[in-house]
Amino acid sequence: MGKRPGLLYEALQRLDGLMALGDSRAQAKAQARAQGEHFWSFSDGKIHSYQTRATYQDMVMRFLRWCRATHGTKRLAEVDQRADELVSAYLQLHVQEGYSPWTLATERSALRLFFGSPLLAENVPLPPRHREAIQRSRQSPMHEELPSHHFQPEHWQPLLAFLRATGLRRREVRMLQVGQILEQPDGRVVLHVQGKGGKVRQVPVLSGQEAIVLGLVQGRGEEEKVFARIPSRLDIHAYRRQYAQALYQQLSGLPLPPATGRLPRGILDEEAVLAVSRALGHNRRDVVLTYYLR
Repeated sequence: MGKRPGLLYEALQRLDGLMALGDSRAQAKAQARAQGEHFWSFSDGKIHSYQTRATYQDMVMRFLRWCRATHGTKRLAEVDQRADELVSAYLQLHVQEGYSPWTLATERSALRLFFGSPLLAENVPLPPRHREAIQRSRQSPMHEELPSHHFQPEHWQPLLAFLRATGLRRREVRMLQVGQILEQPDGRVVLHVQGKGGKVRQVPVLSGQEAIVLGLVQGRGEEEKVFARIPSRLDIHAYRRQYAQALYQQLSGLPLPPATGRLPRGILDEEAVLAVSRALGHNRRDVVLTYYLR
């Protein structure tokens, strides 16, 4: 009789079964709305991108190692039977240790999906998420462009200029090929990008930055990677935020919305907000306003 799989291996098998890379989450969400379902957040119980899989897998494995070390659980069936109790204790411990509200919410989402229970640990109050508390990428990218032991900006000026002009994610920059940069008849330049979950979108290069982007690929083969290497310590999200703000102002001709307080009615160019959202690959107004424009 073969050896029974261990706790972590069983978890990997379950995560494999939750993968749905070819399915559309947006379509599942639209179908749920058409059936009269109302929800603040939506999950169809599947994982639709490699990035989500990596994030959720890391969180699930940390939880299961904690279960094994703290409660002696050696089989996934044992954890399943006590899922609400164990997840509640785990999250409560992280609340006490001061984990960020966003990390806690993601942990709960990952564990709810893994155990197939949308109400798992609902009795554990998580700290509220306030926009004013967001720290990531809130500084100007200029602070990164000072020499340091880990990052020498003078070696990466073409990359930094490209990031300011396009706002791509790290993986998108790493995978981008020369042939995906397209010059339009009117002189505009767009990038044909495959983003999270395999979704394809057209990313406009900021007006006035077209020559910088085209100069990077002139005379190169279409299948060649635009950048052979990306520095690991570079905060690319800060450049995405800078790009989003510049694109919104170019499209709307308006100043950025105030950083704090409620937004007065009519202060935003809603079409420009949606255009920025599409360029970033989010397609969500609230994400763009919370993390990029304010």
